[in-house]
Amino acid sequence: MTRSPIPGPTPGPTPDGTIVATRDPGAALDARRRTTTDGRTAIGPVAHLAEERRRLLALEWQHFDARLLAATLGAEIAGVDLTVELPEPVIAELRTALHEYKVIFFRDQPITPAQHVSFARRFGELEVHPFIPPNPEHPELVRFEKSAEVAGYENAWHHDVTWRECPSLGAVLHAIAVPQVGGDTLFADMIAAYEGLPDEVRASLDVLDAVHDFMRAFAGQVPAERRAAMRDQYPLVTHPVVASHAATGRKHLYVNRVFTDHIVPDAAAGVADAGAASALLDRLCRQAETVEYQCRFRWEPNSVAFWDNRAVQHYAASDYWPEVRIMERASIVGARPTR
Repeated sequence: MTRSPIPGPTPGPTPDGTIVATRDPGAALDARRRTTTDGRTAIGPVAHLAEERRRLLALEWQHFDARLLAATLGAEIAGVDLTVELPEPVIAELRTALHEYKVIFFRDQPITPAQHVSFARRFGELEVHPFIPPNPEHPELVRFEKSAEVAGYENAWHHDVTWRECPSLGAVLHAIAVPQVGGDTLFADMIAAYEGLPDEVRASLDVLDAVHDFMRAFAGQVPAERRAAMRDQYPLVTHPVVASHAATGRKHLYVNRVFTDHIVPDAAAGVADAGAASALLDRLCRQAETVEYQCRFRWEPNSVAFWDNRAVQHYAASDYWPEVRIMERASIVGARPTR
């Protein structure tokens, strides 16, 4: 569809020569990302998002309404009550919505811990996290309880638990207490991030593997006398740098700064040694920082976020210290990532 320009005053040079422009600078360029002259910054439209944005805006749902929050991810769901046991057709449609939007949000859901566990379990078996304390009565619920004494250190882009042989397919996070301002969670679309890379880069990534390690984040949680046992239980694992989503088949980046230790060098793929592998890992992790791939959720008490841990990375803003922020998360066991 061709869009007509918005009418407005016609700019032009001023008689004294102060303004020489006759049109917007973007009018001389096509709709492609450009690199600044110093080579450090990409600017301009992220045009490959347009088709997905149009597709998501056109979706319709039978059992609820959904409002798209960002170009290719994030939707706020209305018309669903998580405090009751939902019929299977509603659960099935929510599962589809999760795959489409990659993260879905619910407001005003005063769920109990038992209801939280019950809802999450409708989507699969639940994990028990070995390195973060749980809700005292429900070990399936990881509890993040932040205060002046316990600050937030989750402000780095990551997929959860990629150090597991079978990382979680998704997570349901419930806000119990949140600061008046701050503590938002951001999500980045790793499908869009992959598709936004140059063709030649994508071709080389498709054969690469990366090693993931729980010790990068949780070494301090493991007593010295338990480290050998924990390493036996959770050995180093290798996952594809680019995985295919188990439900949609779409390719997405699957490396992150928190748990990915290194990319395995592969000369045939143009990654000749550890130095090249490190530089590539840094480049791929920076893809999550592209604002156009992100959505941001501002929490309220009893808000719930349900994200696809394969398709998105997330980042919990740590801008609220010393205020209190209490969240509980149920994570759903997934399959081993594959190409």
